Amino acid sequence: MYLLDTNIFLEILLNQEKSTTCKNFLLSANGKIYISDFSLHSIGVILFRYKRVDAFISFIEDVLSQVHILNLPSSEYLMLTSSADSLNLDFDDLYQYQIAKYFNLNIVTMDQDFKKVKDLEITFL
Repeated sequence: MYLLDTNIFLEILLNQEKSTTCKNFLLSANGKIYISDFSLHSIGVILFRYKRVDAFISFIEDVLSQVHILNLPSSEYLMLTSSADSLNLDFDDLYQYQIAKYFNLNIVTMDQDFKKVKDLEITFL
């Protein structure tokens, strides 16, 4: 089971350099993909900033029907602060880390900051 980082979806939606690699991963992991509520909101913020509401609509219609949305239980928010010191990650990465840890998921990302994580499986695309 995979928690896909925000950058995987944005790579596809913004048709960037690794979009084909990201699409292929999505197809190969169909039915095993999770996204955090934080990523969903971040994708919306970025696409609206770039005036790509059409891409957001497509994302909602095409992707969200095939992925599971997860949110961090309120009891886990304090764990973000304890992980912050040991991992030295930004809040968004810590949120992804904590969700993956809580739900026992593999993080799929292109963010090299996750190389600091040693207690979860990380797949870099």
